[in-house]
Amino acid sequence: MSDAYAALVEKHREISLIHSSSATLGWDQETNLPDKALAYRAEQIAYLSGKAYELSTNDAYSKLLTAAEDNNDNSQGSLANLREWRHSFDRSTRLSQEIVERDSKASSHAKALWIKARKQCDFSLFAPHMQKLLDLAKEKAELWGYQEETYDALLECYERGAKTRDIVTIFDQFQPAIISLASHAVAKSATNNTRKFEGSFPVAKQQELNRAVAKSIGFDFKAGRIDTTTHPFCTTLGPSDVRLTTRYYDHDFTASLFGVLHEAGHGLYEQGLPEADYGLPSGSAVSLGIHESQSLLWEAHVGRSQAFWNHWMPKAQELFPQLRDWSVEEFLKTINQANYSPIRVDADEATYDLHVLLRFDIERRLIRGELAVKDIPTAWNESFEASFNMRPKSDSEGCLQDIHWAMGGMGYFPTYTIGNLNASQLFHTATQVETISNSFKDANFKPLLDWMRLQIHSKGSAHLPQDLMVKATGETTNPSYHLKHLSNRFL
Repeated sequence: MSDAYAALVEKHREISLIHSSSATLGWDQETNLPDKALAYRAEQIAYLSGKAYELSTNDAYSKLLTAAEDNNDNSQGSLANLREWRHSFDRSTRLSQEIVERDSKASSHAKALWIKARKQCDFSLFAPHMQKLLDLAKEKAELWGYQEETYDALLECYERGAKTRDIVTIFDQFQPAIISLASHAVAKSATNNTRKFEGSFPVAKQQELNRAVAKSIGFDFKAGRIDTTTHPFCTTLGPSDVRLTTRYYDHDFTASLFGVLHEAGHGLYEQGLPEADYGLPSGSAVSLGIHESQSLLWEAHVGRSQAFWNHWMPKAQELFPQLRDWSVEEFLKTINQANYSPIRVDADEATYDLHVLLRFDIERRLIRGELAVKDIPTAWNESFEASFNMRPKSDSEGCLQDIHWAMGGMGYFPTYTIGNLNASQLFHTATQVETISNSFKDANFKPLLDWMRLQIHSKGSAHLPQDLMVKATGETTNPSYHLKHLSNRFL
């Protein structure tokens, strides 16, 4: 290891302290912050963002990076770190510290106004902030540069190495099939004689079940916790500090449970990354499409399976007496039925990706200048009706339902469907291993987690996403596995 490389490692450990401190402030903003404290919190996070930016883009850093590249030892870890550091440096130095701080402030204020607009079902309250974030996204994309279309530069923030045309190619193959499958699944579910949940599901008992389930699949509560927020998320505040959040409905305990399973999947990935490399690319998740594959694998392939509920139904019946005369088969029919829903996070597997495809289309139209911010609600509702044969009742059910735009996350959304496709492909590959398939039937999911730890978690960012998929499954992302999974479950 060269002196320059060792110095870069220490520099990035310092930068990771700043990022984790900022993440802690962000988590607190989402869960505990008083309304009047927002303005100063925005200043705090903006300051830290600017400080981290300065440390990773100044002349001293540039010289260290060049020296480390000239004297690297060609080990897999150092090559991956240098590759990602160079990529990040080249993109970061095309932005000024002023735009980084302006972006951070805009997002902090936008998130607060998104919550207010969502509560009041009024997109117009959020629209000025959406316009500011859209302008910032375009400004940053032009500074970063792109070969084909502006959206490429934004997508690169979340899915390393991907191009919009790659996503479009996959989605063009996937979209007609999923629209047809969803339609048939909804029609078939309408003929099923499914039961409905009745009575109250106390939050305290939901929390007891959620914690037990998360612990059973491997989430380490000595290195994490679950809290309550408006929009479920997972964030990492340190090498042994992974925070999950969920939201609760008194009439349906499965909403919070599947939210926890989803976020715990993210958390398992974070807890499985090489702890000694925290703050370095070799100790970081490679992309959101891979990250989302882990959350969806545990939520859908594990959490909605018969093996899972053969094991957990007795505990659910103990906590919620109104379930005591339910059979596992009746319960599975209820939780795995397909219905068109206005809310993505509450959507079933068969219709979920229709939400992602819709938003991806709207984002591209916004970036291309084909759609004005003021026209988002109308465009959303028209596209939604075309795909779902129904219209959202309000902006909160429609274009305000997700926080991603308020976070400045333009380019984020397609990674959800990429994650879905990756999850089915990884799960299919893993369960070809006899010990995993046999233990899965017995509701023992440790061998599955061990396989994910070996094939995905432990690799950090050593390989780019599609290279990682090839090494784990033998091929790049292929929609056929997910379509087969959905067909088996719903048709």
